[in-house]
Amino acid sequence: MSRGNVYGRRPERLFPREVRDWQFSVVGFGRRGLDEQEVRQFLHRVARELTILYQDLARLDDENIRLKRALRDWQAAHAQRRTP
Repeated sequence: MSRGNVYGRRPERLFPREVRDWQFSVVGFGRRGLDEQEVRQFLHRVARELTILYQDLARLDDENIRLKRALRDWQAAHAQRRTP
């Protein structure tokens, strides 16, 4: 059984590695900027969360497939019992 979105194409995913490796442009001299270490820590935190979410999504996809298969098997067995 294939995985995918029933209602159409899934949007492009943002992967944890992309978040971790994202590079922000450097602000010009005399301008305010962000604390690079703080930004980096936040990006790593977001990347960890994405990793967990994608693992949960894969697990739920597998469970969904298993439940659909079990339901289909039950329906087939039930239909055979009702047929004279």
